[in-house]
Amino acid sequence: MAINSKIPAGDLEKKWEDYKGHVKLVNPANKRNLEIIIVGTGLAGASAAASLGELGYKVKVFCFQDSPRRAHSIAAQGGINAAKNYQNDGDSVFRLFYDTIKGGDYRAREANVHRLAEVSANIIDQCVAQGVPFAREYGGLLSNRSFGGTQVQRTFYAAGQTGQQLLLGAYSALERQVALGNVTQYTRHEMLDIVKIDGKARGIIARDLVSGKLERHFGHAVLLCTGGYGNVFYLSTNAMGSNVTAAWKAHKQGAFFGNPCFTQIHPTCIPVSGDHQSKLTLMSESLRNDGRIWVPKKQGDNRKPTDITEEERDYYLERRYPAFGNLVPRDVASRAAKERCDAGYGVGASKMAVYLDYAAAIERYGKIEAGKQGLDNVSKDKIIEMGKEVVKEKYGNLFDMYAKITGENPYEVPMRIYPAVHYTMGGLWVDYELMTTVEGLYALGEANFSDHGANRLGASALMQGLADGYFVIPYTIGNYLADEIRTKSMPTDHEAFVEAENKVNARIQQLMSIKGTKSVESFHKRLGKIMWDKCGMARNAEGLQEAITEIQALKKEFWSDVKIPGSINEFNPELDKAGRVADFIELGELMCKDALDRNESCGGHFREESQTEEGEALRDDENYKYVAAWEFVGESDWKLNKEELIYENIKIAARSYK
Repeated sequence: MAINSKIPAGDLEKKWEDYKGHVKLVNPANKRNLEIIIVGTGLAGASAAASLGELGYKVKVFCFQDSPRRAHSIAAQGGINAAKNYQNDGDSVFRLFYDTIKGGDYRAREANVHRLAEVSANIIDQCVAQGVPFAREYGGLLSNRSFGGTQVQRTFYAAGQTGQQLLLGAYSALERQVALGNVTQYTRHEMLDIVKIDGKARGIIARDLVSGKLERHFGHAVLLCTGGYGNVFYLSTNAMGSNVTAAWKAHKQGAFFGNPCFTQIHPTCIPVSGDHQSKLTLMSESLRNDGRIWVPKKQGDNRKPTDITEEERDYYLERRYPAFGNLVPRDVASRAAKERCDAGYGVGASKMAVYLDYAAAIERYGKIEAGKQGLDNVSKDKIIEMGKEVVKEKYGNLFDMYAKITGENPYEVPMRIYPAVHYTMGGLWVDYELMTTVEGLYALGEANFSDHGANRLGASALMQGLADGYFVIPYTIGNYLADEIRTKSMPTDHEAFVEAENKVNARIQQLMSIKGTKSVESFHKRLGKIMWDKCGMARNAEGLQEAITEIQALKKEFWSDVKIPGSINEFNPELDKAGRVADFIELGELMCKDALDRNESCGGHFREESQTEEGEALRDDENYKYVAAWEFVGESDWKLNKEELIYENIKIAARSYK
């Protein structure tokens, strides 16, 4: 099947403007008769539901949490990018577009990324109008900081809790629409399948997680805003509930999966502390603005970090990448940390960590503060005291979080960090309009593959989620729904709904009837270990082939020996989890297949066979300059469709941050 990305013709900077000028519209009276289902209430889902409700559509929004506020977007810390050039440091729409394409190692679609850069500035205005408390300069202007992969300061932030503040903005807009009756909200509901009629998405089957009852819901269109699938690795920075189920059900119904092997490893996480752990904690990338990353120059150096002198420290990112230093992109920083630890320079009890040190920043800020106050001959202690106050103002909640988790005071000793699975650039394949290969089924935010190529730049996830929900889907969905105004709402006793519900019910019955001996969690852990060891920060053909065989065996074992306590018609989190882990197992196999097929290194996908003499990623543009869009054929069977990537506005080059 040829895939059509529906990229508008014309100059790159005019595509979106022209598209909006010529797109089909739905008049207000007709909008009231059109129903839209939105699954997920993170930044993409909440902003889409609020916007479409505001436009007058009848919206139903679903989340498996007890409140839309609990979506995992709240965990984002460091900030949101926008090309406003407030710092007057040379930023522009083109530069944000260029940084995003280059950061993604030339594996993203130009038209989508340029549109993202264009609408980025509007997002900030929208959020300020909603009352999002962005950090401000002394004079009242919005403040910016740097993030990896850029040489300008374009990241807007609210201390270290930007995601939470942005979500509260979108949530309040959503709840306003709920109060007005434009949006109906279903909490504690999980989507377990999409319903297709005549090839178009026409609804979903959802399970009420409290009663266990299956429900049928009709919609003229369905939007999946269900986040990423990083939990396939078991240990990740994702919330424990984050899963791939909604996207995977869509995939099995004909929605192609784009670049599943493109997962992002975040360089700044609190290291694993033992087998008891079920998730990892992120320390915002914004900390790399002022923190310096280092390891001892001597292998196996067990001294306290404060006892190691400057001359005995290796600030390896500053040494290897002088132009960007500690602010190289995430994939580069992560691999560099792994390389140092593997070579025997790691620190801490596990030796799988590096230091992130704030001593120099505290002193620098203290001196600036003393200058501002006109103080001469200030003691070093006083300078450090004043510097700590400044750092507290910028990053206080992150430092508090680190202290709570590790029992160490990061104002006094360097933090220990190590890379961890964070974001997934892969996701459902979508065209320019954010529609999947199933008509009427859309994917927004992290659930789609669209904007980040092989590696996402920091502070771009919040930007993409809100761009899709506030500024893209309100236009593009009208183009589809304008042709659906004669389609009446379909009754849910239609045979397609009955059949879909029976299929979902049969799977639940099958899971409960296994009555094996091993917990769901134990299977998830084993899957995660296979994925991390063989499809993690470094991959090779032999390991990936082994992983595929091991995952197929794990799947067989899961379906014959998983133990799920409780019953179906009650609140049963183990049953919910079992369904999600079963989907993760199938996804894991496809990820390894995709990684094996992509015989090059790019961004977060590092094939050991493809590297430069200096150990950097070696792309193969001649053979792999495409989006891998996988079509589900049958069990352990997929067909590869390719969307060729055409670069007319950017010259492809080897990525250098030196």
